[in-house]
Amino acid sequence: MADGFYTQSVSNIEHRSQVAAEGRESTLRVRVFEQTRSSMPQPTDPPPPRYESPRGPRPAIVRPIAPEVRPHDPYAAFRFGGFSLFAFGNLLSIIGRQMLAVAVEWEIYRRTHSATALGLVGLVIAIPVVALSLPAGHLADRFSRKRIILVSQIFSALTSIALAVVSWQHLAIPQMSILRQGHGVLSAIAAVFERHQSAYHFDDPSVPIIYALLFIYGTVRTFAWAARSSFFPTLVSRDAFSNAVTWNNSFFQIGSVVGPGISGLLVAHIGFPFVYVLDALCAFVFLLLVLPIRPGKRNANRAEKNAWRSLIAGIRFVFSRKVILATITLDLFAVLLGGATALLPIFADQILHCGAVGLGWMRASPAIGAFAMALAVAYLPPMKHAGKALLGCVTGFGIATILFGLSTTLWLSLALLFLIGAFDSVSVIIRGSIVQLVTPDEMRGRVSAVNNIFIGTSNEFGALESGLTAALFGPVISVVGGGIGTILVVLAVAFGWPETRKIGALDKTLR
Repeated sequence: MADGFYTQSVSNIEHRSQVAAEGRESTLRVRVFEQTRSSMPQPTDPPPPRYESPRGPRPAIVRPIAPEVRPHDPYAAFRFGGFSLFAFGNLLSIIGRQMLAVAVEWEIYRRTHSATALGLVGLVIAIPVVALSLPAGHLADRFSRKRIILVSQIFSALTSIALAVVSWQHLAIPQMSILRQGHGVLSAIAAVFERHQSAYHFDDPSVPIIYALLFIYGTVRTFAWAARSSFFPTLVSRDAFSNAVTWNNSFFQIGSVVGPGISGLLVAHIGFPFVYVLDALCAFVFLLLVLPIRPGKRNANRAEKNAWRSLIAGIRFVFSRKVILATITLDLFAVLLGGATALLPIFADQILHCGAVGLGWMRASPAIGAFAMALAVAYLPPMKHAGKALLGCVTGFGIATILFGLSTTLWLSLALLFLIGAFDSVSVIIRGSIVQLVTPDEMRGRVSAVNNIFIGTSNEFGALESGLTAALFGPVISVVGGGIGTILVVLAVAFGWPETRKIGALDKTLR
């Protein structure tokens, strides 16, 4: 057994020695082959040329860079300090003005019980607007708009104080000959139109004086409006302008909510003079807030020195821009025909029987709706189809006006007035944005003046039209007919100016 084990070990050793010898021989062959290949001559021919396209190298493919989408900023306009001061001061001024409007309408109606007298309130304010808007716009382009605003606030406060004195002492005013002549003229005008109301009378000596003071108030407002509307666009950047218009309209609606509500309560419990004094105080505070504002840079191309040519240039600009002309025409006739606001004292007294407090809420309801809509517009992304939205909202305005004229319930009337204000708010925002964005800065005063002739007087002439038609046919027929006329105007504008339907987004690309 030992001999077998020894024999097997010797065989294994011999086998391993043979394998190792074969491995050394294979390694030697590989080394000899590598040395032989390295000693051989290398090829000397140049490498073949690379093929190049005759069109040149293909350009690198660059993926399009997606534009940066900035989140919508509903408070963009308030990032500018000057606009914030102007907006809050303007809010106080509007509150005072709306308080005065409700008090004057109710006082005139209480002194006369005449629908014609309510219409004449609009007329005496509209006359200076028509006569002086173009000169006011020329001054706003030639001189400091801020200074014009400050001076106008001083005269506005003085006019309101004079109204307070006249209202307070109306029984002590002597029956002077000029006042008796004024009563004769007013009675003659009312006699032509008053067919629905026979209990009217013109014998209070304060009524002609109130009309005269309202004429002065309309003159002051004309110069102030041209300066204001062309002043606040210089306080913000162009990108934030539409947002500024929205908030400016929102503050107008807030003032139109707060002012009438407060005015109705104060008239019912304190009296007319206190309301007029508050309006004077609001005008003075607005003056203080405007003082520290630094106006933005204005275009170096100032208005022409020739006043007549300057005014004609503003008119030509408006009539050469069909978009501006169409939106102004739409708003003008919609308010002119569908203005039920002037007749609210008659509805409060004869139809809804809600008195001065109810009148205040009726005057506030459109403003509440307008403010709610303005907030929605401010928070929502910008409208992409502003033209269609404008036509649709003015149509809704006309329908709500018709239903209001037919309503005999206070809560339903308030709801319809809410809708009237909401629809009108969209119209104001769109029209205001279009007019200011399309107009260059050096012409804003004159274009605002032309706009004021149409839009600034539409409420007043609408009040005249509503008052006279109410005197002839009654308040219900006057309001319902005006709503139908508004819808017809929308159809005429939509087909007469098809550009209106194509108005897109209200942004800096609008031309």
